[in-house]
Amino acid sequence: MKNILVPVGSSKNAVSHLQYAIDFAEIFGAKVFVVQVYNVFTKAGTMIKVDQIIERESLGFLNGLVAQVDKKNVDVFVKTLKGDLIDTLELACKAADVDLVLIEPKTTSIREEVYLGRTSGKIIKQMDVPTLIVPEGYKFSVPSNILMAIKSAIIRKDNVLKPLKEIQDKFSSIVDLLLVKTKYHKEVDFIVNDDLKSIINKTTKTENATTFQGVLEHFQSHNPSMLCVVRRKRGFFAKKWEKNTILKKDFHSSIPVLVLSGLK
Repeated sequence: MKNILVPVGSSKNAVSHLQYAIDFAEIFGAKVFVVQVYNVFTKAGTMIKVDQIIERESLGFLNGLVAQVDKKNVDVFVKTLKGDLIDTLELACKAADVDLVLIEPKTTSIREEVYLGRTSGKIIKQMDVPTLIVPEGYKFSVPSNILMAIKSAIIRKDNVLKPLKEIQDKFSSIVDLLLVKTKYHKEVDFIVNDDLKSIINKTTKTENATTFQGVLEHFQSHNPSMLCVVRRKRGFFAKKWEKNTILKKDFHSSIPVLVLSGLK
């Protein structure tokens, strides 16, 4: 894990979130790219160069943010990017060969009932890059016990488990697997291949209406320090992501959540 992207909004948690990213990156010897995406819609004939003003203010904000954290020995780069949020972040990920995106649950939303705001939800729903959701105010600690919760263990994509493996290797984490049987279950869904089996310490099978309900039922018995779930078209974050924002009543986590790209 060499390059970590940290999209920044205007939340009061921005400093804490960036510090977590730097602490995390230091362990891996990774670089941190702090970016803010903006878009400008101006009327024809407008003389003031609004985009230049926003770019200057945005860059000033990012530099001020970085000045408030302990960079340790981590290389931190700041960049303001103009364009559509998802398209621009995907281009940035390709350009910087990003291995992981770190997001905070709410970059701009102040609604207490919201777990993931519109921006963070859009990143999770529309980007196919491994993402780590870090709770507000969460201080970095070693993820000694990771609970991976999935409805189907079928893996067709190459290297989809790479972020989880790298975290496990770096922190000597114990990874437990929670297989959740829902009404969409097929027998082949619980067949764990050798690649996944090689990193699993213990497997638990449960039957619940949703994967999240399975997590809630088994959370205390596993007592994980990190959750790992999978982004898929019809999976853990299916309907919950349709409106981008995610309410706490539908899903929330007090610990970091590693979201892998779809296994299929």
